[in-house]
Amino acid sequence: MNKVFINADEAIADVKNGNVLMLGGFGLCGIPENCITALVKKNVRLLTCISNNAGVDDFGIGLMLRQKQVKKMISSYVGENAEFERQLLSGELEVELIPQGTLATRCMAAGYGMPAIFTPAGIGTEVAAGKEIRKFNGKQYLLEYAFDADFAIVKAWKGDTQGNLIYKETARNFNPLMAMAGKITIAEVEELVEAGELDPNNIHTPGIYVHRIFKGDNYQKRIEQRTVRIPQTP
Repeated sequence: MNKVFINADEAIADVKNGNVLMLGGFGLCGIPENCITALVKKNVRLLTCISNNAGVDDFGIGLMLRQKQVKKMISSYVGENAEFERQLLSGELEVELIPQGTLATRCMAAGYGMPAIFTPAGIGTEVAAGKEIRKFNGKQYLLEYAFDADFAIVKAWKGDTQGNLIYKETARNFNPLMAMAGKITIAEVEELVEAGELDPNNIHTPGIYVHRIFKGDNYQKRIEQRTVRIPQTP
């Protein structure tokens, strides 16, 4: 099976209107920039996007929001995107905010083939509205279903032609979980090598989970919130 694609345009060519997409990344770190650019160019619409965050106004998923391609966002943190806020308050965008640990575990459950999980996160809050609650050892837990995504789109540092992936530092966030969880997983990498060149002990995502891989380019590596310390004057 040839998993290597020429570029992002080719890799996402069969993403359709109404699809459910998982998009890796944490803040602006480790996001699949090339695939997002290709999705914007393709102008596919009515998407449900599962992502820890919604990017910023001019970068990441924010580019798709600006073009009105996203019907629903399932996220944990969305505080840096003014267009997201505008669409939410105007009723243009459906939003499901869930605890970050629940987001991660629902991804993991999908990858493991588990239909659902029980978690204490959200008990006693609006998150629990309309959901099944069960008690284990005297403690209440909330039933949450595994995600069902048509595509998982992730970004790694290195990959090989068989789809094995290595993530670098903070980019090893939601990417490994989502890579396991999509019906079709698309990986963009900064460096693409031949099979056998990666140290098996360092591989984070085995190639069995990855269906398509390509070498990306022009990564911006932005910092969402730059914090500096002013030296103290003696």
